[in-house]
Amino acid sequence: MEQNLQINIIPFPLPVISAEFPFYKNKIDGYCPIHKGDLKGVIENHFSSEELNQIQWLYTDFETPKENALIFNVDLSKNIYFANHYHRFLIRSYFNEIADVINNNFTNEIEVWFKAPQQPNKQFTIYNLFTLKAQFARITDIPELVVSFDGTTKVLNQSLKDLTNFPTDQFNWVKYGKQLHRYKYMPIEFKQDLDLIFPVLTNKLKPQFNIVFDKPSFDNRYPKYKKILDAFYNEHLNNDSFRSYIPISEDGYLQVSAEKTLMISEGSNQLLFGKDQKGDDPKKDVLKLGPHKPAKSNNVLFFFIFQKSDRKPHVENLYNYFIKGYKIKKETGEEIQLFPDIGTYIKQPFHIDPDDSISFDSLDNAVEIVDKTIRNKTFLPDTQYIAIYVSPIPKTETNNPNHNVYYRIKELLLNHGITSQVVNKKNISNPKFNFFLPNIEIAILAKLGGVPWRLNRALTSELIVGIGAFYSSKRNSKYLASAFCFNNEGIFDNFDCFLSNDTDTLAGSIRKAVLKFLVDHEHADRIIIHFYKDISKKEMEPIVNTLHKLGLPIPVIIVTINKTESKELLAFDIADDNLMPYSGTIINVSKNEYLLFNNTRYTKTSRVTNKEYHFPIKIAFASSKPEILEDSNLIKELTDQVYQFSRMYWKSIGQQSLPVTICYPEMVAEIFPNFESDSLPPFGQKNLWFL
Repeated sequence: MEQNLQINIIPFPLPVISAEFPFYKNKIDGYCPIHKGDLKGVIENHFSSEELNQIQWLYTDFETPKENALIFNVDLSKNIYFANHYHRFLIRSYFNEIADVINNNFTNEIEVWFKAPQQPNKQFTIYNLFTLKAQFARITDIPELVVSFDGTTKVLNQSLKDLTNFPTDQFNWVKYGKQLHRYKYMPIEFKQDLDLIFPVLTNKLKPQFNIVFDKPSFDNRYPKYKKILDAFYNEHLNNDSFRSYIPISEDGYLQVSAEKTLMISEGSNQLLFGKDQKGDDPKKDVLKLGPHKPAKSNNVLFFFIFQKSDRKPHVENLYNYFIKGYKIKKETGEEIQLFPDIGTYIKQPFHIDPDDSISFDSLDNAVEIVDKTIRNKTFLPDTQYIAIYVSPIPKTETNNPNHNVYYRIKELLLNHGITSQVVNKKNISNPKFNFFLPNIEIAILAKLGGVPWRLNRALTSELIVGIGAFYSSKRNSKYLASAFCFNNEGIFDNFDCFLSNDTDTLAGSIRKAVLKFLVDHEHADRIIIHFYKDISKKEMEPIVNTLHKLGLPIPVIIVTINKTESKELLAFDIADDNLMPYSGTIINVSKNEYLLFNNTRYTKTSRVTNKEYHFPIKIAFASSKPEILEDSNLIKELTDQVYQFSRMYWKSIGQQSLPVTICYPEMVAEIFPNFESDSLPPFGQKNLWFL
């Protein structure tokens, strides 16, 4: 498969090889802090060893020396981290004059805002956001400029002076001239000019001004981003003025060389369905080939939980869809079945005892009634129960006073060993509910211990653990993480939850998983941890120590997988009108760092739906035995695994870009803080109740 890949990186030679720069010992507002480690070989001869031990930081403005300046000659080709600081200074110097807003983002890179060409609403101004990042020889052998489009933001056109009697604690970021500041930490003197301070519109602020939220677009974003990046390059970078600061290549954005590109192994997108038949698209193959394994128990009892006023038509309609399938009548009176019954689709007979269903008058007493009914219920032996909760309110209505009912019902069912599937009543009335049913029934099958599909790969003795997190304001603004264990076929085993800064508990969770794995498999060749962020030495140490105490000298491989799709680094196949690279394209963007394009463009004629135009994910590798990462075959194998695990998502039949090793833990970590208990019951650790 031929493709012509272009990446949003522009190489440039060093503007200067070496030069003299002024440095100051004392911190000065607005000056760039430079760690002494970034000036190795530069400052050692200028200080005694005692002075050098006391100095951690020096400060510079890169300008003409001032009083008390220490002047050092710095070779930028050898001091690359200092060179990056200097290049940021040059970029900022250029954009100070032309950008509408200029700011250092949270990674200290230069962020510039320009007013968008179209301004459809007089209440606010829309800005296009761009980040310019200087880096040193990551993908080429010279410095590079990464140019990324970070989307848009809105700034209210009313100043703080205009907003009388408005609670200031609602403000987060504000714009003052070309500057951005958090309102809480804004310099006091800015308040002399309230008419020049404008709030940046957050989702918290928008309802206060009757401004609707942006609807997510599932269209192909590649042409839009390419057009915007090209326009930014042509208008602001491709000129002599910018090149007098940063001498970027005349060729513009970089064409990716063949030696920097790999492809996923052939057949990596293959899955096994019913009777080990092969397929690659769950949307059609579950119906055509059947699920890989039906529910574990032969005795499954369903029951409904619902508000009494929703019995007709919502609960009755859903019941009929399960037992008869989804049908519509044409004007001619002919009946067409758009989706089959649940027994045909997931091979699970729908058996329900009407007396088992639980109804309540209102959400105010729902939890109490469900709890009392379940406590007094006599459960049949050797029977798996599953509740279908028809929720009167969507899970997304977080401001609803009864929003927590969803979580309370889910938790109390788990405590009794019952899994559940929630269906929003409004969706049941949707004329396109036949598109909801496949996702609902696949999740039901997974919760019943079935296997909708699995990876087409031989079982080996390795344990894959996925670590994810979600920010929770309910738990003292900390993250809750969860560790999921899978075998290399992508089959889920168990998981646990804990505070994300609790590295000892994380290590203990992995220890428990390893011991169980060894009982089942006698030995383990390696442990692979899919982590949602860069893992530090502090986080790695308890894990390695734990394995050492077990007497397991096996390698631990950390695969860092960005939770958010990469917009910082983005490549385009300019040989194709849709611009998205083929599924399974891998681009080496730095040592042990890669972009992986994970979508459904398998061939030139592949039909890709709007929701499947995924941006790439960024993957990085680390190991307790770093030398093994020199093996390119191992890197490809591990990347293959990430790619394949994204196909094991059982919450829907749609293709995902992130692997379940990251998705599933994040889903649990989002729900778990809403539970009353601080620990999951044993049943909850072995069931996919969160799908």
